[in-house]
Amino acid sequence: MRMLLLLCASALAIAMTSTDVHAAKSPAATPSENWTALVDEYFDQVYFKFTPTAGTGDGLHQYDSLLEDYSRAGVDREIAALRAFEKRFIAFDPKALDETAAADRQMLISFIRSNLLELEIIRPWEKNPDIYSSGITNSVYSIMSRKFASEDDRLRSVVAREKLMPAVLAEARKNLRNPPKIYTEIALEQIPGSISFFQTDVPAAFANVTDAAVKADFAQSNAAVIAALQDYEKWMKDDLLPRSSGDFRIGAETFSKKLLYDEMVDTSLDRLLEIGTADLHANQQKFNAIAKEVDPSKTPKQVLDDLGATHPAPDKLLQTFRNTFSSLITFINEKHIVTIPSKVEPTLQETPPFMRALTTASMDTPGPFEKVATEGFFNVTLPAPGDTPEQIAGRMSEFNKGTIVSTSIHEAYPGHYIQFLWAPMFVSKVRKLVGSNSNAEGWAHYCEQMMLEQGYGQPGTGAANIQETHLIQLGQLQDALLRDARFIVGIQMHRGKMTFDEGVHFFETEGYQTHESGLTETKRGTADPTYLYYTLGKLEILKLCADLKKKQGAAFSLEKFHNDFLRQGFPAIKIVRKTMLGDDSPALQ
Repeated sequence: MRMLLLLCASALAIAMTSTDVHAAKSPAATPSENWTALVDEYFDQVYFKFTPTAGTGDGLHQYDSLLEDYSRAGVDREIAALRAFEKRFIAFDPKALDETAAADRQMLISFIRSNLLELEIIRPWEKNPDIYSSGITNSVYSIMSRKFASEDDRLRSVVAREKLMPAVLAEARKNLRNPPKIYTEIALEQIPGSISFFQTDVPAAFANVTDAAVKADFAQSNAAVIAALQDYEKWMKDDLLPRSSGDFRIGAETFSKKLLYDEMVDTSLDRLLEIGTADLHANQQKFNAIAKEVDPSKTPKQVLDDLGATHPAPDKLLQTFRNTFSSLITFINEKHIVTIPSKVEPTLQETPPFMRALTTASMDTPGPFEKVATEGFFNVTLPAPGDTPEQIAGRMSEFNKGTIVSTSIHEAYPGHYIQFLWAPMFVSKVRKLVGSNSNAEGWAHYCEQMMLEQGYGQPGTGAANIQETHLIQLGQLQDALLRDARFIVGIQMHRGKMTFDEGVHFFETEGYQTHESGLTETKRGTADPTYLYYTLGKLEILKLCADLKKKQGAAFSLEKFHNDFLRQGFPAIKIVRKTMLGDDSPALQ
């Protein structure tokens, strides 16, 4: 029921088994064996027990027929289990562990505290109707999207989950109390896509099933889910929306705790705001200077409008993204940016319907224990069939020549997809399953800037002329300004110093975004308050790189730095710094 981290992973053939803790605590067991047993028990008895959809996504298909318990009693049971394991991890002596395991212990304690904060204080199960309708949709999509078993076997798992779904939507009606209006509006915006998904996409995905009995069961269970979603949509519109007057803001104290637990950052919000604002202004100055070179007779806003018009036709967008891969891969290899462990490229596809409202592009990779369906999907949100010409223009302006390059770097080469390809080298099981967004998203955002600083997009390296180089630079800076705006809007909205409408305006005027993009981004910020982790992580990685250069001098290698960074997995940058620098120096300036 909590939002799952969209962490990159790979198909590593390791089977997870339940561990007998009493046997692990026998006198013959070493501290390392005790620790391994405790970690296994946590993932088996808590993490996957309460989020079986995550089990499917991570490639552990014994969870495929199970569904999250969305009831209030289920929330209470999860809280109790998390509290029990928090005590056990705290009680485990870190001095008995090696450096990696000791850091993993720290990661798990923070991860549990983050989940407790979510369940007990932020309480999305009580405030956000979309977690129910989009949640159950994702539970089927995770089975449908990858062919890890025969269609017949996967459809049996879909049926098992679908039979539990009408009850989920019934629990939603019991749990939801005075949600913020924007949350109900987002849920209403998303749910037609979910209904269409069950009406059209799921039957099409399993059209070749041969087992007549399972086909009959599916017809019944799928019809029940569609009817339940339609009833839920009507209930939200007629009953929930008129009484949705809650506050989406989590407040400064909870915001700071979430940053501490999720990203191991204890910097004050006022100082973070100074850091984010300084980065915003620096990127604005760079954008304005390049815009003046492009056309001295126009304002930066006019140049930005012209840039927005340099997009492909909607039906050419996926192929345009695909065309960037070869030049990016060639540049990475020739310049020794980072080791690419595989030549297999990700598959471009349209964003799943239940994800459309809050994302323009994303990378969906298989889990660390997936043995069969090992493909990665690069999702791109195309205009919807019913969109107005203005909505289509707003959507497509986000995919100009520059932002297509920047997005390809972020999502694929050498961003998230390369992180996924490195997952077999991650140093522990914990690093494969738990991590920080400031690491995953920070790395991808860092790569956007780093690749251009290393020369990508210059004439002769993927750009035809100086004009195209400028467009690529402006696209990268527009994306950086988007992340800077997230940084500032997230902090200010959630501590009550910026309204929703002011957030939209900030994205447009200070973040150099279209109104359509600003609206989408501000909506996202209401439920993803700490989405400053893009810029936060980028700045932490830039400082780590500079500190390591200073320490190593002429021996510093950018490729080795990147490889060493990636093999750590996804811990908070604070932990990566300790490993790579050997000290506890600050991660931020």
